[in-house]
Amino acid sequence: MAQKEQKKGSKKKEAESPAKTNVDYSHLPKPKPRLHEKYRNEVVKKLMEQFKYDNVMMVPKLKKISINIGVGQASQDPKLMEIAVKELATISGQKPEVRKSKKAISNFKLRENQPIGCRVTLRREKMYEFMDRLIALAIPRIRDFKGVSDSSFDGRGNYTLGVKEQIIFPEIDIDKVNRISGMDITFVTTAKTDEESYALLKEMGMPFKKRN
Repeated sequence: MAQKEQKKGSKKKEAESPAKTNVDYSHLPKPKPRLHEKYRNEVVKKLMEQFKYDNVMMVPKLKKISINIGVGQASQDPKLMEIAVKELATISGQKPEVRKSKKAISNFKLRENQPIGCRVTLRREKMYEFMDRLIALAIPRIRDFKGVSDSSFDGRGNYTLGVKEQIIFPEIDIDKVNRISGMDITFVTTAKTDEESYALLKEMGMPFKKRN
């Protein structure tokens, strides 16, 4: 009797446990980044109305985002470069390229072809995903934040944002950070003027300071 009750109990447990499924979703198309969808569905329309473009192909768009970290002290401590490369890879989700000096500068104890920094260039989905995380998660973590400056346009429709601390990115574990370092983030657009580039980035969510 005891064995029969145990068998019944085991069958009951099997019936109650959820069925295992091995469904393969790899064939399904990857969803577009949220910010890319916002650009297509909202930003394009607003810029068309604001600048009276003749056709949608004239609407400026984001081409790429370049993130650059300078590590001048790497000449004295090579480990600083390793740390910068690792942190930039964590932040961007892409393997950085190490930049080297083009010539020697004795006053700075710099030799030719010596590592001085690292950078990544993000395009397409990675570009939109990074910008979304930057605007929604990282920038709001800046202390006493009152908006980003709108004075760093280069006259050709590109904008550079200077970040003083890498720890604003939630991907960085502050407990493992030995040195606070900054970076320059450049947004390269197809805009022909700074005004158009400003409007593009603002509509995409860039929290610029309010203009008087």
